[in-house]
Formats: sequence, C-alpha cells, structure tokens
Amino acid sequence: MPDKLTFSIDHIVLTTQDVEKISQFYHRVLGMDIVTFGVHGERKALFFGKQKINLHQYQHEFEPKAANPTPGTLDFCLITKTPLEKIIKRLRENNVAIKEGPVTRTGALGPIHSIYFHDPDGNLIEISNTKTHQLNERNI
Repeated sequence: MPDKLTFSIDHIVLTTQDVEKISQFYHRVLGMDIVTFGVHGERKALFFGKQKINLHQYQHEFEPKAANPTPGTLDFCLITKTPLEKIIKRLRENNVAIKEGPVTRTGALGPIHSIYFHDPDGNLIEISNTKTHQLNERNI
C-alpha cells in the first residue's frame, strides 16, 4: 500500500460568464472578500477563511486551465458555524431561491445539515452546519 499523503484545499477555480456579476453575488450574499491580484491586477478571487475561489472569465481563462472550463458546472459545499437560519434569511433578502433543504447529508467528517442554491451561473452551492452547529428546525 502506498504511503498516505496529506492535503488541504488552497483554492478552486470558478469559470464564469461574468466575473463582476459573480464576484458581487458571492460578496453580497455570502460575505466573501473580493481581491484583485496578478502583475497588472488582471485577476480576481473571492477570499473566505483560509481559502479562495479564483475567477476565470469564460473563453478567456488563465493557463493552465481545466480541459473543459464551463460556467455552471461547479458543485461545492461550504461548512459554516453561522446558523443556517441566518444564511436562509440572507438568501431570502437577496431573492436567492433555495433549491433544497434544510436536509441532513454526510460530509467528509460526518453528519451535516445543508441547504442548496444556485449562483447566477448555475453552480450548485451547498452551505452546511456540522453536527455541533446544527440548524434549529423549529425556527424556520
């Protein structure tokens, strides 16, 4: 059996139809910080915690890139200590429809309580509380 290697995620890349629109969505709805970087300030990313989401403009991606970078194909889960009630309220205030949830799922470290919604490009976002930060279902 090969030696076990250890990893953590530094960043992911989200390919979008509109970098400005998508960055404003993640900033306004999820409170992520928008940063500009690169030699000439030509790149944008969304920072949250110790991770970031690099934004690539569809058909103008930075190299190297995925084999088929396409808007709306990302599906990811964010773990938060923020109560899901507060996330649901923020989504409603920003007219973001909840696709599913709250529901119980299995995360990487055990049970999670999740809600699902789409960003403007159609990427599926799952926001979850771990068992120690569960949603109080009576408050929905």
